Amino acid sequence: MASEITLKSNVQLGVVPTHVKFVGGLVPEEGGRLPRGEDGKLVVVEEMKRICAGSPVKVQSVQIPAFPGVDEGDNDELINGLKELGLVVHLIMMVGGADPMNPADEDKVVEMLASGLNIAKKHGIEQVSSTSIEEWMKAGAQPKTGADFDAAVAQNVKVHARAWREAGQGSCIQAWHIEFLRGGEFQTFTSAAKAWKVVKAINSELGGTPFKVMVDAAHCGDSELNIPENEAVIREIAEAGALGIYHASAKTTRGCLSTDDGWIGALMTAAAKTGALKFVFVELFHHEDPALQGLRDLDPGHGIDTTDGRSYTEAVIDGLVDVARRLNNLKKRGIL
Repeated sequence: MASEITLKSNVQLGVVPTHVKFVGGLVPEEGGRLPRGEDGKLVVVEEMKRICAGSPVKVQSVQIPAFPGVDEGDNDELINGLKELGLVVHLIMMVGGADPMNPADEDKVVEMLASGLNIAKKHGIEQVSSTSIEEWMKAGAQPKTGADFDAAVAQNVKVHARAWREAGQGSCIQAWHIEFLRGGEFQTFTSAAKAWKVVKAINSELGGTPFKVMVDAAHCGDSELNIPENEAVIREIAEAGALGIYHASAKTTRGCLSTDDGWIGALMTAAAKTGALKFVFVELFHHEDPALQGLRDLDPGHGIDTTDGRSYTEAVIDGLVDVARRLNNLKKRGIL
């Protein structure tokens, strides 16, 4: 193992353990039970235990998905088990089978979001996230433009402001981070600039800045905006007090961070320059996850094995080392 690395900035460094696969790792199975290994222990907790033990840099946090309908006892065991590792737990609230842009689905979406918010409140979780501004990979969906785009923004404001007022406002939750996705996964909100239109409107409705834009380097890299354009949007969002979590994740492959072609470093530096960078997560996906076959069909680059002889645990630890060095040097250079 490499020598110990001490984090020199106040940025919280963590992991999104998507590399354990959604199928068999993250997605609840029959009866809402969370996946367990042959030893009967929760897959996510055991993987984070391995990462924490093997990483030369301290892992401070973990961001886990919260699915509606998960067995409450399993959920409690998952969150408490991660906290026992000394990790700050963040939630990604999962929404599926309903379209946040469709008024007819409003109650369904609000109910799913409220479920996640209530889990956060039960466990004192301060930071929640979601990809809840559009339905993931909806068959036949077309990009919304003009008046249709404006209507989609307005419905998203209605949904998220309602969920916040009914289940989140006045609780332990400090911020709700909204993530956009690449074209093909989403059709309409496919860039930081478009996601910002939604978040800006929600915050205007609520009269504050509880909602933030999550900046995922992978989705930025696969969006229609180039690096300078993304840097400009990051500055604008930060100036409005709405810059959220940063995901250090490689565009297209979503594998080893060495495959990102410069996006992670450029956009993390842009976020650091604003003075608003607080949370950075390393996120890799498994190139053979059955749940992500649609992404491999969308872009074969997602199915490339970038581990180069390592386990995914080792690849994630390498990502933590890389990002920690970057953060330390941003601090050294006076940028953080």
